[in-house]
This record gives sequence, structure tokens and C-alpha cells, in this order.
Amino acid sequence: MTTQNSWKDFKKPSEVELRDRLKPKEYSVTQEDGTEPAFENDYWDNRSDGIYVDIVSGEPLFSSKDKYDSGTGWPSFTKPLSNEQIVAKKEKGLLARTEVRSQQADSHLGHVFTDGPAPTGQRYCMNSASLRFIPKEDLETEGYGAYKELFSN
Repeated sequence: MTTQNSWKDFKKPSEVELRDRLKPKEYSVTQEDGTEPAFENDYWDNRSDGIYVDIVSGEPLFSSKDKYDSGTGWPSFTKPLSNEQIVAKKEKGLLARTEVRSQQADSHLGHVFTDGPAPTGQRYCMNSASLRFIPKEDLETEGYGAYKELFSN
């Protein structure tokens, strides 16, 4: 189990270890910059309260409070939990877009676009295969208790 503190000390496993630990789609997306099919992924329509963490390192990345239905078929967020856990890289080529990677694990997560809703105008379009969802009721036991306050009225 990855806990809140353990992701801070995360050391990326070898390719062999990652291939053993991750499902093929998770490996393809996070390690080979793949993209899963729209509307055929675990979290595009998840409406439960909780946070999304990097499937490789456990880094906390996004909150369900910032998730919205973008109509794209992938989970979309207006902002990350913290800009410190996200690395944005401009891609070159036919499609000028910005790739989003996790800080600690360097996992490919998805892309960020400037066509999102207020207040940020951003759409963080992520691959479910790069994420693990922690429901709000499990935050404490999973080691992410500091994020419980996001879900208190």
C-alpha cells in the first residue's frame, strides 16, 4: 500500500518491476505515453468523492471536487491538487499540446488544454489507467488523511 508519506520517498522501480506490477494498459499509458480509448476507462464517469493519485507512485494529483464532465470520455479536472506534483511539457509536432506528467514517477498522465470551464479555463484531460481513485471514506486508512478536509461541508 502506498501511503501519503511514502510517495514523497518514492524511487521509481525498474522496467521489469513496473511490468510485473502494472496491468498492460497502465504500463502502456504511464511508461510508453499511451492513450486509452475514450468512454472505455474506469473514471470518465466516476462521480464519487475522493482523490486521484498516480498509479505508479501514489502521488496525490486531483480531487473529485475539481472533476467535471468534459464530454470527451476521459476524466477531466479544472486543476491539480498541487502544481508541485504535476510537470507540464510542451509537445512538438502536428498537435501543439501540453503533456502532463507526475513529478515523482514521471508517469504520463494525459494533457492539459485551455478550453476548460471557469475558474481556471483549464481542462486536465487524464487517462484513467494512470490514476488510482481513493474514495473519501478511505482517505485516512490509505494514508491520505490530510485530504479529508476537502470533503467536509
